Amino acid sequence: MVSDKLNIVEVFSSIQGEGEFVGYRQVFVRLAGCNLECDFCDTPSSRTNMIEGKIELTAGKRDFKKVENPISIIDLSNYINNLLMVPHHSVSFTGGEPLCQAEGLAKLLPHIKGCIYLETNGTLPEELELVLPLIHIVSMDIKLPSIIHQEVWRQHRQFLSIANACDTFVKIVVTNKTNGIEFQKAVELVAAIDKKIPLIIQPVTPIYDCEGVTPDMMLLWQEQALMLLTDVRVIPQTHKFMGQL
Repeated sequence: MVSDKLNIVEVFSSIQGEGEFVGYRQVFVRLAGCNLECDFCDTPSSRTNMIEGKIELTAGKRDFKKVENPISIIDLSNYINNLLMVPHHSVSFTGGEPLCQAEGLAKLLPHIKGCIYLETNGTLPEELELVLPLIHIVSMDIKLPSIIHQEVWRQHRQFLSIANACDTFVKIVVTNKTNGIEFQKAVELVAAIDKKIPLIIQPVTPIYDCEGVTPDMMLLWQEQALMLLTDVRVIPQTHKFMGQL
């Protein structure tokens, strides 16, 4: 990817449905490309580069315009800032995995006239260092081995150590396949860096072959995490309930 351009999937205004800032109005910038394949991925089309992306022209109106990829930094920033004419809490850069295009992102962010919110799978620490001075909020996933069928503990530990210099919270998606050993390891990883880092436990939205978590299990996961962390919340994907993008 040429670093003065970005490959996008979509840009639109909506309501944040996950994590610590649920309910806030955000501009979402979904970038193409991802370095992982999660069982529960609800945006599988974002894993690879797109020939075309789509951009909402008026905040909340769903009047999308197709644009050719890759799009220039200046053009993309103009589209984003146009949506910010309506008050928003922040601009969420999501994916896919936005840090797969870290060089282009580092060039784009200084042009954005709003708070920058990074949604990331937390496995690309070197790329994070490139953009962190330009980021205000980091929403970091911890990907459990039962979901991605590999272990990325080392990357997560290094990533969170760097991200903790910023306003950061951690999210763990749990499914009926989540086991106590991997969940405990994730909680211990967060606690070893800072016990005050907020942890959001997110029950998976049942799609494809993923099955949901029982209410009893959610209570057990939260109880287990509260033994080591001071701020542990259970929040599902609320935008799915509201019919938002």
